[in-house]
Amino acid sequence: MHLVTLGCARNDVDSEELAARMSDAGWSLTDSELADITVVNTCGFVDAAKKDSVDTLLAAADTTRGGKVVAVGCLAERYGGELAAALPEAVVLSFDDYPTIGDRLDDVLAGRTLVPHHPRDRRTLLPISPTSRPAAVADVGIPGHAGGPRVLRQRLDDRPVAPLKLASGCDRRCSFCAIPSFRGAFVSRPPAEVLGEAQWLAEHGVREIVLVSENSTSYGKDLGDVRLLEQLLPQLAAVDGIARVRLTYLQPAEMRPSLIEAITSSPGVVPYFDLSFQHASATVLRRMRRFGDPEQFLDLLARVRLNAPDAGIRSNVIVGFPGETDAEFAELEDFLVAARLDVIGVFGYSDEDGTTAATLDDKVDVDVVADREAHLGRVVERLMSERALERVGSTVEVMFDKRGDAEGRANHQAPEVDGTTLVPGVDVVPGTVLRAKVIDAVGADLIAALV
Repeated sequence: MHLVTLGCARNDVDSEELAARMSDAGWSLTDSELADITVVNTCGFVDAAKKDSVDTLLAAADTTRGGKVVAVGCLAERYGGELAAALPEAVVLSFDDYPTIGDRLDDVLAGRTLVPHHPRDRRTLLPISPTSRPAAVADVGIPGHAGGPRVLRQRLDDRPVAPLKLASGCDRRCSFCAIPSFRGAFVSRPPAEVLGEAQWLAEHGVREIVLVSENSTSYGKDLGDVRLLEQLLPQLAAVDGIARVRLTYLQPAEMRPSLIEAITSSPGVVPYFDLSFQHASATVLRRMRRFGDPEQFLDLLARVRLNAPDAGIRSNVIVGFPGETDAEFAELEDFLVAARLDVIGVFGYSDEDGTTAATLDDKVDVDVVADREAHLGRVVERLMSERALERVGSTVEVMFDKRGDAEGRANHQAPEVDGTTLVPGVDVVPGTVLRAKVIDAVGADLIAALV
């Protein structure tokens, strides 16, 4: 069986759970594209990701030479029978099939007919009250929440950094986002389960844990303690063998002083803030069903930097949201200039099936969206370069992910998304952390010399 993973770090965790379940059922993983079955863990977030998933499924069907192709993941869950009808080359499975994935692959290999699921709003599968959900979780298929006496996970690479799922789902109702409808309501994993998996990862060579979810700032609200994350972070950092704990997917509206303090003062927890601003104009944010404005966001950044002046801060923004005026777009640009973020992702708005934003009037012309995306892209490239140059002369701790690779990552650089730090002449064991002085910057990347 060949397993292909697309999309975000949450999908990486889900694939490692699937790999463990398949191995328990007697299936063997192979890197060969000529496997009896190719399982593609798809992404279904935006149009580009959906197209990539479909292209990957079609390519797998072309290269398997008679092997079967199975679609799992977000695109499969979101579209179910519709995807199966459009892609007869693939068998489409749901999140509900994950616990019995070995049996389902047996069915596929034997040629038995599997009826694709009819998509449903997975938020309706759990109680509305968050504190009532833990008792009901066992009856709902939630990837990454297997629980049980042992960690149900099989590492698919040997890198010293790995994602660890804090929670799944989201209770927010952002008008542009469809994720809650197919990922479900927000569910935290119990602290003991998270700690147990962290220990397991450390035993398998992991030195940096990246905590992922749809909304990490909500962790614990369904377990009766909204400040549970502040307690968990130092406990994770204390796990033997773990050198770094990195928290991602933070909602600005849910940031609180105690969480800022925990991130910036807990030994082993890197001062890193992955803040989902999405825009800065208050009027656009309200249409997005989000909160905040430039003053509030800049105040939040000031509080972070008061605790940790060198904190790493990244965000994503959407341009061309329905009704966005030139003045609102300019307000976003002015905010980004003032914010001094390390990394900024810029995305042009497009309608998403089943979202409120798709029904809004006053759509921005696609050419205007493209122009704004291109313009702001150029602006943020300059801003990120300027921010990186501000770090010249500072001392950073660099972790190296690969043997023989002089590129590592400083505390403010998450894997694959935030640039790297080049330390010429270094050849160390993966997972090694060294102190270096920044001597130059190229774009968002740093160049440093060992201290």
